[in-house]
Amino acid sequence: MRVLIVEDDRKLARLIVHMLEKERYVVDVAHDGDTGLELALHTPYDLAVIDWMLPGRDGLTLCRAIRAARQPIAILLLTARGQIEDRVHGLDSGADDYLTKPFAFEELLARLRALSRRFTTADTIGHELRAGDLVLDLRAHSARRGSQVLDLTATEWRLLEYFVRHAGQLLSRQQLLDAVWSYDADVQPSAVEVYVSYLRRKLHIPHQPDPISTVRGSGYRLTVHDV
Repeated sequence: MRVLIVEDDRKLARLIVHMLEKERYVVDVAHDGDTGLELALHTPYDLAVIDWMLPGRDGLTLCRAIRAARQPIAILLLTARGQIEDRVHGLDSGADDYLTKPFAFEELLARLRALSRRFTTADTIGHELRAGDLVLDLRAHSARRGSQVLDLTATEWRLLEYFVRHAGQLLSRQQLLDAVWSYDADVQPSAVEVYVSYLRRKLHIPHQPDPISTVRGSGYRLTVHDV
């Protein structure tokens, strides 16, 4: 999972980064709202932790800008404001969750895990996730390519889901490793290549282009084909 931290308290930001990297998240940091927006608009993040009070563009304005750009990022808003009306204001501005300072790092981690489970994108229609002729039913945990039902293992499902959520984007092996195998600190990088190969075989349809392409030396890309 890739996370954006937008926090002007540099000491707190360093502590959050250290904690998340120990959990095998990939983390980028911005210390003001304008830099945070620039990163959010040009980098494929899964989650963002945004402080309310920021130099320049504040956290609420940043949330609204991310939502206006239809960026598929789950947002956790951090603030010292704990009143109900403040929480409502934050959520109405586009945040998915709200955590009041001071907080326990264990709770922050738990909330990020919960957000990652609920994560949806602009390509989600109801309970379905679509990319071209690929359709994932998030409730039934089933997948198909066109009319072909795919028999996927749990790991293959997570890998395909990540590809579909980031369709058209170049994904490095490390990104895939962090996103799909974040629970397993002992997994080897070669697992990515092995499971991409498994997935390609299951996605194969005669006389149809393979949806997953290899970009030599860089990673993989899921190319969306018309239905």
